[in-house]
Amino acid sequence: MRAWRGGTEVVLGPPKQRAVLALLSDRAGEVVSIEHIIDAVWGSDVPQTAANGVHTYVAGLRRVLDPGRSRRGSGSVLASAAGGYCLRVSPDAVDLTRFTHCHAQARRVSADGDVKGALKLYQEGLSLWHGEAYGGIPGPHAAMERTRLQDLRMTVVEEWASDMLRAGRHGEVVADLTAAVAEEPLREKLRWLLMIALYRCDRQAHALAVYTETQRLLSRELGIEPGAELANLHQDILAGREVNACRDESRAPATDLMGGAPPDRPRPAQLPAVTRGFVGRGAELSEVETLLSEDASRSGAAATVAVVDGLAGVGKTEFALQLAHRLTDRFPDGQLFVDLGGTGLRGKPLTASEALAQLLRSLGVAAAWMPGDLAGRVCLYRSLLHGRRMLVVLDDALSAEQVRSLIPGGPSSVLATSRHRLTGLAIRDGAYLIKLGPLSEHESVELLTYLGGDRLRHEKGVTMQLARICEGLPLALRGAVEGLIAARDVPPATAVRRYADRRRLLDHLTVEGDAAANLRTVFEASYRALPAEAARMFRYLGLYPTGPITVQQAATLVGTSPATARRLLDVLTDRHLLERTSQHCYRFHGLIGLYAAECAEYEPKEHQDLARLRLRGWEEDVDSRRVGALEENKRPQAAMV
Repeated sequence: MRAWRGGTEVVLGPPKQRAVLALLSDRAGEVVSIEHIIDAVWGSDVPQTAANGVHTYVAGLRRVLDPGRSRRGSGSVLASAAGGYCLRVSPDAVDLTRFTHCHAQARRVSADGDVKGALKLYQEGLSLWHGEAYGGIPGPHAAMERTRLQDLRMTVVEEWASDMLRAGRHGEVVADLTAAVAEEPLREKLRWLLMIALYRCDRQAHALAVYTETQRLLSRELGIEPGAELANLHQDILAGREVNACRDESRAPATDLMGGAPPDRPRPAQLPAVTRGFVGRGAELSEVETLLSEDASRSGAAATVAVVDGLAGVGKTEFALQLAHRLTDRFPDGQLFVDLGGTGLRGKPLTASEALAQLLRSLGVAAAWMPGDLAGRVCLYRSLLHGRRMLVVLDDALSAEQVRSLIPGGPSSVLATSRHRLTGLAIRDGAYLIKLGPLSEHESVELLTYLGGDRLRHEKGVTMQLARICEGLPLALRGAVEGLIAARDVPPATAVRRYADRRRLLDHLTVEGDAAANLRTVFEASYRALPAEAARMFRYLGLYPTGPITVQQAATLVGTSPATARRLLDVLTDRHLLERTSQHCYRFHGLIGLYAAECAEYEPKEHQDLARLRLRGWEEDVDSRRVGALEENKRPQAAMV
């Protein structure tokens, strides 16, 4: 991260100060909130002084970027605005913006057949690179951008090399491709291009050696064979056939990709049916509907991304489907749906590459034209959706990285659901994050009354009791009402008593043979996905599942420092296994607390006893100090009397 003022390079200060500038320059001209800056620089390990740190770093940047500003002025380069900061510079002043602009122009020029013009633009963009992007910059934003931009740079190298081969300049690309292969040895497209360049330079043996090395590397590192493109090229070289350097799937016409020349591209309509009995959520539906509709109507705007997150069983999927069905007329080119399987209830989660293969098949791409690598699939997917207004629904996302590759450009929109707070998507991709909480007591009663039909229509006391027991969790409410309906020979007022025993509540809400409808199983999926340290914290918190717990109490229970305890509590909060009630206080949702109490039993008995002793000792010490303070306050008053 480097900067110049008036042609003179300025010293940008410590790493985190440069990280702040990195984020602001990445979103030059936009207001970035202080909360986003904190997330980008510190991630989940946020110190109490983070907000003050941001102000300090901004002040340091202003001193070097805008030294002429008054002490109290907001500055003309780095301005304060609407609870955040904005870097006011021309987009062309940031090399990353210039690079992406050159890349977009080069692709357009190449598609129009002007190879010479495209090569000039590709070379102009690549000349802006001077080492690793965001080198030495700390924080999750820099880490994600480093990975993304490295992938983008390699994509540009591949496209540049492909056009060099189209121009017949085979010998000039061998050295650059060899260096790129050494940098990214598992990227098959680079090796495919290098083999063609070598073969066309009458270096058949060297081209075959590249294939042999690739085969050995992929087998050793990944246990797989080279993809179809490389294998076919290998056979062509062995047979001495002429090879085509322009078999670039990402630029092929859509009609060719579909194995023929159909008159129209398919219009997918893949939304699953909605469930009966959907209640509440009016404010959240209106909010997300407005976001998706307004952004989708802006011609040429970036794709709108909205992520609905919340605890297991809160109804995220049903909310997304209800909303998607409302919006079908606003996305006339179709609706795509993919279950990403992030919770693992139906097997392993899909990788981004597997999800893209499913989407591309839905868009009519024939198997023979399916790119083998992730970068190729991303390019083809974005090309097919370019200029089309489609809604892409991604259910049960595991991570920001899984979703990021599935975001198209242009007027399309993405609606995703996740049990995780995908902060990275908000920071880097401008996603809107919408938290879905439990239903209110009134909404819960409404749902129970609707689902219970004649059985519960006149049982207001029963529905009220059941609503309080389930604490607004739709999955629990639906499971409980089905249990009451099944027990037709028992009066509702009697049948509801089985749910009043909280020790066995999760047993009574168990649905055999359907993991997605089983409350304990869906909670377990979230627990099993936790990092080991966070899972241990969850188990220890289960020793005190009903009341609020402070950071210090959690630290004492687990036997760790308050800073570590806060970090782990925030992990649990981001995974929606815990709720933050204030800056230093947390609590379980009641049903999650019951599951946490079960998990606490996984800890050896002696560990549980020691944790309780530690907490009791800490509480006694706090009480003792409070008594001492009270007595100390009384002494001066007694002396005055």
